Amino acid sequence: MLHTTTLTLNKEFRRVYYRGKAFSTSVVVVYTLKNHKGIRRIGITATKKIGKAVARNRARRIIKEAYRLLEDKFPTGYDYVFVARTKAVFSSTGDVMKAMEYAIRQMKK
Repeated sequence: MLHTTTLTLNKEFRRVYYRGKAFSTSVVVVYTLKNHKGIRRIGITATKKIGKAVARNRARRIIKEAYRLLEDKFPTGYDYVFVARTKAVFSSTGDVMKAMEYAIRQMKK
């Protein structure tokens, strides 16, 4: 993730949730919001509904790898928050990549 920084503060996540647009798939929900900084920033969340720590960490790793492979396709100047769904734990990186590509196509409309 060469040209991407991470969202760390709770207020940054909340701003993307409330002001941004959401694109939902069965594996992941993608929230986007223009940040006027000229860089991509991402945040990845996995709630306790997904399972114990091992399952949540696996979901985050899969989402992070899928984003890394598709990083160049995401427009710059946006904040992205990826929220893992229960299916993300049992999905492959390819499945998550397809879901992210769908979200990118919806964003460009």
